[in-house]
Amino acid sequence: MGEKVLEIKNLSFSYGDKFAAEDVSIDVEKGEFVGLIGPNGSGKSTVLKNVYRALRPDSGEILLKGTDLLSMPFKESALQMAVVGQENDVPFNFKVEEIVAMGRTPHKKMFEIDTKEDKAIVRHALEHLGMEDMAKRNYLNLSGGEKQRVIIARAVAQESDFLVLDEPTNHLDISYQLQIFDFVSRLGVTVLAAIHDLNMAALYCDRIYVIKDGRVVMQGTPEEVLTEESIREIYNIDCTVEKRPDTGKISITYIPESAKPGMTDRVNQQ
Repeated sequence: MGEKVLEIKNLSFSYGDKFAAEDVSIDVEKGEFVGLIGPNGSGKSTVLKNVYRALRPDSGEILLKGTDLLSMPFKESALQMAVVGQENDVPFNFKVEEIVAMGRTPHKKMFEIDTKEDKAIVRHALEHLGMEDMAKRNYLNLSGGEKQRVIIARAVAQESDFLVLDEPTNHLDISYQLQIFDFVSRLGVTVLAAIHDLNMAALYCDRIYVIKDGRVVMQGTPEEVLTEESIREIYNIDCTVEKRPDTGKISITYIPESAKPGMTDRVNQQ
């Protein structure tokens, strides 16, 4: 067993009288890329919001590197955990470098100005994402993929070794999805991510937890979890799953109802 970065124990959270997460237990070891998958509304984002403290659980325990996260000062948890969410609207028109510099906030005292070291870290984070030439551009003028890369650069500038991703590529073109997951996987940090695309989960995750109706219903490696039978059970869709010789990873092909034998004839008869 490796070092545990995150331990979620029997977490439950409800919106009013409706359970969104019930008795959820998840652990993430140092250096792992762990994915959360499940249908829309299954509770993935609710679990992550409890982890990054946008919500507070009704019951259960969350340990960050062995320490009770819920009683930890917010500044301390921000030093240890960086977050990239689905939507990253910024109400004011900051420059890209100003957005990335916000990642330095947990390291600074109130009203402390940026040091040469802070500026170097911001520049290095932008270089990592291939965005150094965009430093002076206005954030609101960027494309969706560019904005998400800026937010990841901000997380990099935060210099924490644990990254929480809440479906960060959900609305992005496939090229941006691959770029972002490639970059995150090369960071060498511990990752917990809610992922919408099962093929992306198969490509990048070491382990996967399946959440359905607010509960963990399955966990294991991508090969163990992403089978034709389990995908049918979880998502109510048919597919084929095969291991690709070029990547060594499994690949999922979905089968629409219209492609099934006899379906065309039935449609034409109607």
